[in-house]
Amino acid sequence: MEIIDSFQGILKDINSITYGTYLCELIIIALQEEESDRELFKDLIKSFYLILNNAVDLEILARAFELRILKSTGYGFNFDKCCICNKTINKSNYLSIQYHGGTCSECNKLNGLNLSYGSYNVLKFLDRVTIENIPRLNVTEEIKKEISKILSIFISQCYSKKPSSLEILNYLKGSE
Repeated sequence: MEIIDSFQGILKDINSITYGTYLCELIIIALQEEESDRELFKDLIKSFYLILNNAVDLEILARAFELRILKSTGYGFNFDKCCICNKTINKSNYLSIQYHGGTCSECNKLNGLNLSYGSYNVLKFLDRVTIENIPRLNVTEEIKKEISKILSIFISQCYSKKPSSLEILNYLKGSE
């Protein structure tokens, strides 16, 4: 076996190291030991290249990869149809934790989270776009924080362990 790229360049700064570690930690938490997922592996490698080349907002990349992990393990979201009545929706401001999807304006909003329409649209976009097209997306800090919080809740609900890499980075940034 031959190593094509060891991604040593990622080790040059704390943000790259932390986000690269976070992506690996997500895979370890979400997949069973020795489970194989070629598409997820390809997305991981593409993500590493984006990190290596400073070609992407690391927070947005992390959110897109979280969505990939959720989808790959059967916890993906339905952004196109109401998760309760199955009516087609173009926008929503509520995600059901129980049913993993958007809720239309007519259905009861129980067991879920409110979010802005902008955050819903960003999540919907990130769920569909390929990893290599993520650098084209420009998102406000407010929406980044909102989708980070929401996906963190869903990841905590779906898996037995929560990744800690980004919490450590946030702690370090807070102590500066």
